[in-house]
Amino acid sequence: MAPLKENEETGCCKRFSPAPWEEKEKNFSDKLFYKDHVMSFFHIPLNYGKVMKRSMEKIERAGAKPAEPLMLSDENSLWGADIYIEVTKEVPGSEPVKIKGNFLSKVFEGPYKNMGTWIKEMKVYMDKKGKAMKKLYFFYTSCPACAKAYGKNYTVLLAEV
Repeated sequence: MAPLKENEETGCCKRFSPAPWEEKEKNFSDKLFYKDHVMSFFHIPLNYGKVMKRSMEKIERAGAKPAEPLMLSDENSLWGADIYIEVTKEVPGSEPVKIKGNFLSKVFEGPYKNMGTWIKEMKVYMDKKGKAMKKLYFFYTSCPACAKAYGKNYTVLLAEV
């Protein structure tokens, strides 16, 4: 399948614009998230699609989905990752999580196998800014099918400073 034209959307994930995220400082002031967990094997997700479907169904049922939800992954173990999906209000039956703080963001494009290189580049960027990283989140901007349709696979690294 050929990539979609620049003005076309898939109907699943919105087309990502890197400009608002490329080498920016973002302030999260008690941003509200729905939390879930993905099982992994050496950081390779095993049930990501199932978890996303389940999570989005709960969020939509609660009427808590923002127009463009921010989805963060905390790759806190070789065996799993915590997933945070921005919501407009608390979702019944879930643990609400508020993330706040200042974050430096940097956009990367390419296959996920480049993640180690991207993390190193993020550290160089932070050193240039004279900032120390407290925590690192990954913002996967679209699902694999949409990344293929758009012809770009963007990932944003967000470093809490």
